[in-house]
Amino acid sequence: MQRGEIYLAKFPFGDVPGMKLRPVLLLTESVGPIPEILVAYISSVIPAQVLPSDVVMDSTRAEFASTHLKIISALRLHKLATLHVSSLARQLGRIEAPQQTVIDSKLKALLGL
Repeated sequence: MQRGEIYLAKFPFGDVPGMKLRPVLLLTESVGPIPEILVAYISSVIPAQVLPSDVVMDSTRAEFASTHLKIISALRLHKLATLHVSSLARQLGRIEAPQQTVIDSKLKALLGL
């Protein structure tokens, strides 16, 4: 598991108890003695107003082909979670270096770094 990979994972709901299997982007590798990773939520629902912290990913475009997402999706960088690696079901794809640079820039702006 490496930063920039996309996995299907059990992701917590924000307002309701429970988890749902959905794609996530790994923002870190495993951290600490308990194998946990920081992930960002990926949604197939494109918001009516795309936020500065969103990245719209369309796998039919060359720069997002390696994501292997089936439909156009939104990476929601303001929806983060720390997950135990056992929550990861399987790898789907990955983000290429140029898009990782864009994501890093958006995360820095979001977090005020």
